Amino acid sequence: MPYTPTLALIALGLIVLVAIGLRVIRSLRRFASARTLVGDRVGDGVGLLKARSAALKVAFAERRRPEQARTRANPAYDRRGGGDRRITNG
Repeated sequence: MPYTPTLALIALGLIVLVAIGLRVIRSLRRFASARTLVGDRVGDGVGLLKARSAALKVAFAERRRPEQARTRANPAYDRRGGGDRRITNG
């Protein structure tokens, strides 16, 4: 039976191949879950950065307006009574 060692080596090779394949598949699954976690955290960080940037834009825009235009108590800019009541010369 000269072919028995050859069959044993083929069987051993298949067993090793299956074991390596299972380890690779397991590693790929862990990598995929880690990639998803990192992607979610990066996405959250980007969203937070966009929100902060928008808040800064609003703050800078409000800072550029004159102080009188920002207050509702200024009767010159009160348009609820109908029309603009700013005092003009002429």
